[in-house]
Amino acid sequence: MGSKAPDRPAADVWIQIRDEIRARGLRWTPQRRLILEALEATEGHITGSELVERCRERNPDTTPSTVYRTLSVLEELGYVSHSHSAAGREEYHVLPEAEHAHLQCRSCGGTWELDAAVASSVVRPIQRSVGFRADVGHLTISGRCADCAARAKDDAVAR
Repeated sequence: MGSKAPDRPAADVWIQIRDEIRARGLRWTPQRRLILEALEATEGHITGSELVERCRERNPDTTPSTVYRTLSVLEELGYVSHSHSAAGREEYHVLPEAEHAHLQCRSCGGTWELDAAVASSVVRPIQRSVGFRADVGHLTISGRCADCAARAKDDAVAR
């Protein structure tokens, strides 16, 4: 991960990102500024295509390649991390505080973050058994949330 300082106020983080992009020899363009403004307004996760659309709402000339290249640089610096949903959709987590896995309900589509320690306890037996080390940050467990499971049970009883 990059040198993001978690104890800095959020506004300072975005200034630091700009400075780190420049330090990498990349230009600070209006498109990159727009991308960072869209990310700054994002809480949690966003897909690359959603980010492109948010940027295009303000500047129709936004190119997907610039958005994805910028996301790649930001991931190298540790300011975003990507994972894949149960449907295979790539999502970016903005300013991740800690690595985490995801739970996704296949009935309602809801998603929840799963603490890395809890996720590790799920994958640790796999590592012990076959030596496979799972990338917890890319782990999404699909199933049914408690509410949907209860509704399914109620529906089954009602039949």
